[in-house]
Amino acid sequence: MQQRLAAIRRNIEQACQKVGRDASEVTLLPVSKTFEDSKVLEAAALGLTRFGENRLPDIRKRCEHMPDQQFEWVMIGHAQSNKARDVARYVSELQSLDRESLAEALEKRLELEERTLDVLIQLKTAAEESKTGLEPADLVAFLQKLKAYPHLHVKGVMTMATQTDDEAEIRRCFSAARSAQQHALEAGYPVHRLSMGMSQDYVLAIEEGSTELRIGSALFGHRDYV
Repeated sequence: MQQRLAAIRRNIEQACQKVGRDASEVTLLPVSKTFEDSKVLEAAALGLTRFGENRLPDIRKRCEHMPDQQFEWVMIGHAQSNKARDVARYVSELQSLDRESLAEALEKRLELEERTLDVLIQLKTAAEESKTGLEPADLVAFLQKLKAYPHLHVKGVMTMATQTDDEAEIRRCFSAARSAQQHALEAGYPVHRLSMGMSQDYVLAIEEGSTELRIGSALFGHRDYV
C-alpha cells in the first residue's frame, strides 16, 4: 500500500505540473468501502485518517469496531432522508447532498445533536441512470435554499463521470461540474472544493480542476464485491 500511495502522489504531482497547478491544491480521500478494517489501519499507519464510505451501516460498524481510532468518516454514497440520524451521529462530512428534503431532515437531526456538518453538493453530469445528483443548472438556486439550514456548511460540489473509456466524455462531465462551481462562486457562494476523480480517471479530473480525489482500489488494491 505504501508503494501504491507513493505512485498516486507521483501521478498527482505530474498531472498538476502538466496544467500549471500546485500539487498542494489536490487532496486525497481514501475510499475504504468493502475493505477490511485491517486495510484501514494499514492506511492509517501511512498517515491517512479520513476515509470515504458509501453506506451508513458500514460507517457505524467501523466506529463500533475501531472506537479508539480518531478517524473521520465521509459519506460519499446516496443518503436517504430517513437515515439522517446516523449521518448526524457518525459522519464528519456528507458529499452527496442533492435535494432539499435531505437538507431538512439533516438540519433537524443536527440541531438535536448540537453539531454542524460540512457538505458537498452532488451534481449529476453523467447520463447514466445509476448516477444521482442535482442538475448543474440548478446549483445556484439550491444553494440559495440551503441558507435556511444553518447547521449545514456547504464547502463545494462533487460529481462522478460517466463510466467509460471515452476520455472526451469523462472530461465533459468534469468540465460541467467545474463550470457550475465557477458560476456559483461568481454568485457569491463559497463552494471552493471540487471533488471529482476516482481510481480510473483521477488524472483527467486533476487536469479539469479537481481539488479532491476519491481513491479506492488504486490505493487499497483489488476490491472484491460481495
